Amino acid sequence: MTGDEQSTTLSAVARLLSAAERALFITGAGLSADSGLPTYRGIGGLYADADTDEGMPIEEALSGPMLATRPELTWKYLWQIGSAVAGGRFNRGHEVMAEIERARPETWVVTQNVDGFHLDAGSKNVVEIHGNAGELECTACRERSTAQELLAGYEGEVPLPPRCATCDGLIRPRVVLFGEMLPDEAVARLGIALERRDLVLVVGTSALFPYISGPVMSARACGIPTVEINPARTELSDLVEHRLPMRAAEALERIWSPGA
Repeated sequence: MTGDEQSTTLSAVARLLSAAERALFITGAGLSADSGLPTYRGIGGLYADADTDEGMPIEEALSGPMLATRPELTWKYLWQIGSAVAGGRFNRGHEVMAEIERARPETWVVTQNVDGFHLDAGSKNVVEIHGNAGELECTACRERSTAQELLAGYEGEVPLPPRCATCDGLIRPRVVLFGEMLPDEAVARLGIALERRDLVLVVGTSALFPYISGPVMSARACGIPTVEINPARTELSDLVEHRLPMRAAEALERIWSPGA
């Protein structure tokens, strides 16, 4: 895309966003990459060029069956990813979406990310479809806690996998691991988020999951404008109406005019 083509596309998307009352943002790891967080398989990803130390894909290590049989292995990589997230905070892209929601209260965000940054930035209408890594739950007694509480309970290194202080059950993050079903609550909120959209923007995700790509294809079939913001091409790149091959925070800043 040439500079002139990019400017033309930015202007077109800005007009669509200015007119939208019920925009839907679908976000992935590429958005949080602007906070310094690595993606997993994308450009600069933690596992872009290699499998885990054990010679398996990260998707296998971070799966429900692996947690059930080898929880110490799953937690090894959960901890690695958590360490990459630690100390991070939301970026301008998250802020822009929160600003849009304040101006247009029917704006919604569906995110694959588990870092909680959308909520931290002030967005309210958020579906964390894969959960939130900062929230923990005992698999035995179902007692809930937070990652901060877990860390506060140890002066030194946290033993992996962590165990519940109440019943010694296995603790897990309240996230959807590979091979697990989406929580009923998240599915219900996803249905609300998808209702009567007038603009769909996919930001920083390869959209491999059908519940991510499906809304885009459905919108196109209904004549609803669709936009992809991603420096890399994805399976949706040839399907969307407008494509901005840019980093998320920069593109969102440039297409949003608070007074519009």
